[in-house]
Amino acid sequence: MLQSLCFFSILLPLQFTISHTQTMASNNALPPTGNGLIVSFGEMLIDFVPTVSGVSLAEAPGFLKAPGGAPANVAIAVSRLGGKAAFVGKLGDDEFGHMLAGILKDNHVKADGINFDKGARTALAFVTLRADGEREFMFYRNPSADMLLTPEDLNLELIRSAKVFHYGSISLIVEPCRSAHLKAMEVAKEAGCLLSYDPNLRLPLWPSPEEARQQILSIWDKADVIKVSDVELEFLTGNGKIDDASALSLWHPNLKLLLVTLGEHGSRYYTKNFHGSVEAFHVNTVDTTGAGDSFVGALLCKIVDDQSILEDESRLREVLKFANACGAITTTKKGAIPALPTEADALNLIKGA
Repeated sequence: MLQSLCFFSILLPLQFTISHTQTMASNNALPPTGNGLIVSFGEMLIDFVPTVSGVSLAEAPGFLKAPGGAPANVAIAVSRLGGKAAFVGKLGDDEFGHMLAGILKDNHVKADGINFDKGARTALAFVTLRADGEREFMFYRNPSADMLLTPEDLNLELIRSAKVFHYGSISLIVEPCRSAHLKAMEVAKEAGCLLSYDPNLRLPLWPSPEEARQQILSIWDKADVIKVSDVELEFLTGNGKIDDASALSLWHPNLKLLLVTLGEHGSRYYTKNFHGSVEAFHVNTVDTTGAGDSFVGALLCKIVDDQSILEDESRLREVLKFANACGAITTTKKGAIPALPTEADALNLIKGA
C-alpha cells in the first residue's frame, strides 16, 4: 500500500488484533490458499529511508532504497503465501523501474501487466519518522511513470482472467491514470471479479483533503471488499469517532466485507449479517511497513476460490486470524517485501500464541 512509506525503527509491542466481542469456539480448519489469479493494480516505487532513525530528511546522513507501493506489496504477499498474483501498472524505463520489475518476477508475480514509460521516471519517495514522532515525506512524481498509465496500456486479457482485482486510491489522483483505473475496474467487474479496495490514504499526494475524500469515495460503492485503517475511517466519515456506527456509515449495498484495522487496539470486521473482532497477536514491532498489505494479501489468497467464506463467520474468523498473523509478522523486520511471511511462518505464530 505507498503503504511502504511508514517506517518505524522503535521497538514496541504490537497488538495487531483484539479479542472477539463474543466468545466463539472455532473448529474450522484454515481454508487452503486458492489457485485463482489475484491481480493488483496501481503504483510501485522506490522508498528512500534514512540510515539513522529519528531525524528529519534534511538531517539524515544517508538513505537506503527499498521497493514499495501498496498494490505491489499485496501482489508479493499473495505469491509469498503460495497464491497466484499479477501486477498491473507503469514503471519508468530506467534502472529503478527494471529493478522493481525484476523484484516482482523474482517473487513469482506475473509481470504481463507492467508497462515502461520512456518519458518519465520511476516514482521515488523520501520518508522519515522524526524525533517528535511526525512523519515527513518528500515525493518525486511530477509526473512519475505510474501517473501516466493510460486505458490503452492495460492488459485487458490479464484483468479478465483474474478472480480478484485489488486496488488503492493513489491511481485516482491524476489523469490519465485515473481513467485507466476506472477502465480496469469496469473490465474486472464485467468479468465477474471480486473487487478489493484499500484506499491507503496519503494526503501529501492529493491537492487537498477535500479532493482526497471526494475521489476516494467516488468509487466506494463498486468494491466488494474494503479495508480501511482507523485513521482512514476517521478521515472519511469526518465525525472524529472510531466506532461501529462510524464504520457502518461507510457500508454500501454491494459490499460483502468491511475491515477496519485499529493499530495497537486491534481490528474489526463487518458483513451484512454479523460483525466482530479477532484475536490478539503480540510481537516485537520494528517497522509497520506493509503490515496492512500483508493482511490484505493473506485474506485474498484464502477467499479467492471460495467467496462463501465471507458469509460464514467461523470460517471467516479463521482466515482473519491467519491474515492478522501475517500482518503482525511483517512488522518484525524492516521493510515490507523482505518481511512478508510464508504460510508456515503465520501458522507457527498462531500455534505459539
